[in-house]
Amino acid sequence: MLLLLAATVLSKNKLTIDHAALCLLGVVYLGAGFYFMAATRMAENGLFWTLLVFVCIWANDSGAYFTGYAVGKHKLWPAISPNKTIEGAFGGVLFSVIAVVIFSFSAPHLLSLGTALPLGVFISVAAQLGDLIQSAYKRARNVKDTGNLFPGHGGVLDRVDSWLVVFPLLHLLRLLPVT
Repeated sequence: MLLLLAATVLSKNKLTIDHAALCLLGVVYLGAGFYFMAATRMAENGLFWTLLVFVCIWANDSGAYFTGYAVGKHKLWPAISPNKTIEGAFGGVLFSVIAVVIFSFSAPHLLSLGTALPLGVFISVAAQLGDLIQSAYKRARNVKDTGNLFPGHGGVLDRVDSWLVVFPLLHLLRLLPVT
């Protein structure tokens, strides 16, 4: 942070405080997400918890897409993401809960059904928030994709936007039994 602020002075404001703030925000946003994902994996039973989170996120994304496509009528947040629907959001929650319940049945000693249900809902809602944050960023920057590494998929950040939010929130709110 101090280096970025010093760069604003040394560049005689060619690097503005806004540029420095955006750069710092990007570092924190990406760094926290990757840090907490790695911390989950390195924890005791970390593979189980990491897979659980990723599978719930993927189930959420698939459930939201297919439910929204099939029965979606009411826009969730058209100013930010015009194709997302309320029905799709509920479909995402349902699919995420189904995924976490399967994990609960596969390892009841690690995850009780009573803990699994709210965890699945939380992961789904947090994943959808992460996706909406990325959509809002793209709207604010007036870009369609955050890169072209994955043509037609919105860029690399669109592949990781959900878990960049989910993993830190799970840790900060102590919703996973990992240290």
